[in-house]
Amino acid sequence: MFELVYPAQEAGLAWWPVAAVIIALVVLNIVNNRVAPQTHYLLWAFGGSVLLLAIGLLDGNSWTDMGLGWGYLLPGLIWAAACIGLVTAVYVIGSVFRRTRTAFHDDRMSDLSGGRMVFQALVEVPFGTVLLEEIAFRAVLFSMLVRRFGLVWGIVLSSILFGLWHILPSIGTHEQNPALGSVVGQGRRGNILAVLLSVLTTSIAGVLFAFLRLLSGSVLAPMGLHWATNGLGYAFSWLLIRARDRRRRGQSDDEGPDEQPEQVRRSE
Repeated sequence: MFELVYPAQEAGLAWWPVAAVIIALVVLNIVNNRVAPQTHYLLWAFGGSVLLLAIGLLDGNSWTDMGLGWGYLLPGLIWAAACIGLVTAVYVIGSVFRRTRTAFHDDRMSDLSGGRMVFQALVEVPFGTVLLEEIAFRAVLFSMLVRRFGLVWGIVLSSILFGLWHILPSIGTHEQNPALGSVVGQGRRGNILAVLLSVLTTSIAGVLFAFLRLLSGSVLAPMGLHWATNGLGYAFSWLLIRARDRRRRGQSDDEGPDEQPEQVRRSE
């Protein structure tokens, strides 16, 4: 029913291009998360993407091998739009119910202005995070690994590497997300469990992203799902935090005048 689009396995390919990509990703990960996490992020992401594509082309991968062929542009856009619509529906439903609403809470969104949130959701996420990670793991590395080890190992290895990529950014997330903190706990144990959970879930997500790339023949499909998951997640978190704060201010204004005499009487 569906035609899977991926490069053919070849024998005797050199190892250095794969090693070069992995080394470049380690350097980019450290720079973005430890050395200069708030400095020139978009520049690092764009430059890294160009470098990785250059290595992929030097390795002999075609644009189609890497999911960037013009012939698969339209299917990629259709799959991307469908993924964005599905994630939007899930987020809308999840934000309605109190039990699932807490999963959207992210303290990093609390202090962002509306303009900054829009910039992060519509610029930094798609042209920084999504562009770099999809070019790296679903375009270049995926094609390289499939050509060397076959389709199954290409999916598995690229997804595991995608999970490991999230070790540094997941450190401390259990303190920023109350729902995650309630699951993994606090302190060092909670931090370790949060990191392990992040690696596991992003590895599974990597498999899903890889299948979208295979079904559509284009990295645009996983890019759409990736952006929707992250970008819309930030937007919904910001909106729900603002709505919660407004409710709290409203309750405080309503209760303030009535409760003050009561508090005075109790103190007397």
